[in-house]
Amino acid sequence: MSDVAAILLAAGRGTRFGAEPKLLAQVGGKALVRHAAEAAVDSTASPVIVVTGHRADAVRAELQGLAVRVVHNPLFADGLSTSLKAGFAALPPEARAALVLLGDMPLVTTDLIDALVAGWHERREPVALVPTLDGRRGNPVVISRALQAAIESLSGDVGAGPILRGRSDVVEWPTSDRAVVQDIDTKEEFGKLRL
Repeated sequence: MSDVAAILLAAGRGTRFGAEPKLLAQVGGKALVRHAAEAAVDSTASPVIVVTGHRADAVRAELQGLAVRVVHNPLFADGLSTSLKAGFAALPPEARAALVLLGDMPLVTTDLIDALVAGWHERREPVALVPTLDGRRGNPVVISRALQAAIESLSGDVGAGPILRGRSDVVEWPTSDRAVVQDIDTKEEFGKLRL
């Protein structure tokens, strides 16, 4: 166990991707969601909590053999905020923060996750550590447990962005790693993906 857990959000329907479930699309011989899960499992963040929703059984099957804790979000159709809440509710007592990772970001590496966790510690554990590329905020984000009550107040299809925006105690963490802004929403983006 670490004082920073990982929450992998893998509950969405991915409607812009088309009829095929986005997180189950195969790239490099494995499902999109497994790439992110493997990076998290091999990192210093522990435990790795995977929040499922749409096609939960199939997502769970793709993660077979990985040391993850699966939490099902029955409210996934109500939007991303419900999965974020489910992930935070599942954190173990010793977790002081969670690295929140999206299931559709297959280029995120273990090294990037470890650097973000280390950065959060080095910067004296701010309420959030957000990676930026050329001034644009990205993911994954390290979010302190101190924001759990604020996360509980979220609703609809939003992540933590609304509660992080404009706060002076959020630390931006510049990087040149394009993975922080490289999520897959459409078939076209998936077609251009190079691992």
